[in-house]
Amino acid sequence: MGDAPAGYDHSTMTESPIDTLLRWEQHGAVWRAKSVSEMEAVVDLCTCAGEPVDQLRFTDPAVLRYLADRPRSDGY
Repeated sequence: MGDAPAGYDHSTMTESPIDTLLRWEQHGAVWRAKSVSEMEAVVDLCTCAGEPVDQLRFTDPAVLRYLADRPRSDGY
């Protein structure tokens, strides 16, 4: 899973990181990969207007492949 703000407990989350990104966009918001490498991806979670509000970090190889193929939800 991605890294969350200090004090956030991931152990209560049951959805996959990809499901988290899809849920974010299904609610009308935008996410954009700020960087994607073979080791880590950094994703900005943005408002509907594109303003970053949070950031997630991923190291799961499946998520890295997903983000390499689809680096942003808004299609630009």
